[in-house]
Amino acid sequence: MSQTRPPSDRDHPGVIAPPPLIYFGFLLAGWALDARLLHLQMPFELTLPVKIVAVALIVAGLGLEMWAGGLFKRAGTNVVPWSPSTALVEAGPYRFSRNPMYVGFTLVYLGLALGLESPSAVILLLPCLAVMTWGVILREERYLADRFGQSYLDYKDRVRRWL
Repeated sequence: MSQTRPPSDRDHPGVIAPPPLIYFGFLLAGWALDARLLHLQMPFELTLPVKIVAVALIVAGLGLEMWAGGLFKRAGTNVVPWSPSTALVEAGPYRFSRNPMYVGFTLVYLGLALGLESPSAVILLLPCLAVMTWGVILREERYLADRFGQSYLDYKDRVRRWL
């Protein structure tokens, strides 16, 4: 963890929307498309193994989110991206991904899309990730580079954005 300049009230990355809302919006849109308009079907049955995979994705995603969020809380920095960051967390899952909470959201999304038997939701994951990248992550990266300077740039060089 490293810290540079102190935060201010206007000190945040300016993300376009809360990330859980972005994921939920795309998931809901995909499910609604399949349920009301397109009536698409998954290319496989929702058998016990598929249900196990769906639950495993959800559990893994929630576990990753809680682990990553817990490290933020332990470091005394804000979890929500519309508040100032006060510390740069590089431990735990942050050694492998700069965005483990978003990886967790993605796993949960996939598990729910499978469980809902929604091929449109699965397809909409790609534009969801594009919105997350351009509307959230790139803004956070600019903010963190400004906030933490060379410490963040070194971290960014060492660790991948997603996985």
